Amino acid sequence: MQKSANLTVMIQAARRAGRSLSKDFREVENLQVSSKGAGDFVSRADIAAEEIVRDALMEARPNYGWLGEESGETPGTDPTRRWIVDPLDGTTNFLHGLPHWNVSIALEHKGEIVAGVIYDPSKDEMFFAEKGQGAWMNEQRLRVSDRKRMIEAVFSTGLPFGGRPELPDALQDMARLLPLTAGVRRFGAAALDIAYVAAGRYEGFWERGLNPWDMAAGMILVREAGGLVEGLAAGTNPIETGEIICANEPIFDIFVQTIRHT
Repeated sequence: MQKSANLTVMIQAARRAGRSLSKDFREVENLQVSSKGAGDFVSRADIAAEEIVRDALMEARPNYGWLGEESGETPGTDPTRRWIVDPLDGTTNFLHGLPHWNVSIALEHKGEIVAGVIYDPSKDEMFFAEKGQGAWMNEQRLRVSDRKRMIEAVFSTGLPFGGRPELPDALQDMARLLPLTAGVRRFGAAALDIAYVAAGRYEGFWERGLNPWDMAAGMILVREAGGLVEGLAAGTNPIETGEIICANEPIFDIFVQTIRHT
């Protein structure tokens, strides 16, 4: 794939942040058994990773806007473009020494995600996509799964925690979906879950209560890999609502009908 200048910068920034986080991740594993605790340390690692990404992206494109999990939103002099960044998606996994977390970077142009990068340093898997150029993982072209039967399909979601209000809906979703499928997974990193749909590892993903940086990069990965992406409510934009559903085309309709309960 011939990468654009923007995509090249995004990949380089994700790798730099990934290297920094990988060093911190090894330290987190030691902190788990210390009296210090790891929470504050992980917060510092998260902020440092965002600074690495921001410095790289804003140096390359200082006129673009910025939306980051840690630093919030900064409008750019170019109102049509902004970076959407999660420097550490899967923070709870990171905190517990679980090697399943990632750096997520997306570029939005006039309200549309036009490029996305999701980097998993623990496995050295770099997922990336650009509008009209397909989706890739390292040097491998990605395509969504071609499974057509729900009973053969594996799905992924995020389950609400800590008393979040989405829990009743999530439990109802599971009650309707589980009897129809080969299983549902909950790995704790939404961006990677969506990337795995693009890679054909899952047939579909849905979740409520997300932020734009949790799903922006994954949305273009799935679309460029041949999948479908919508909001949980028909006709809505996931970036605006925080609710997303995506899947391969053969099972998308029945999956959506099951989750929407229509």
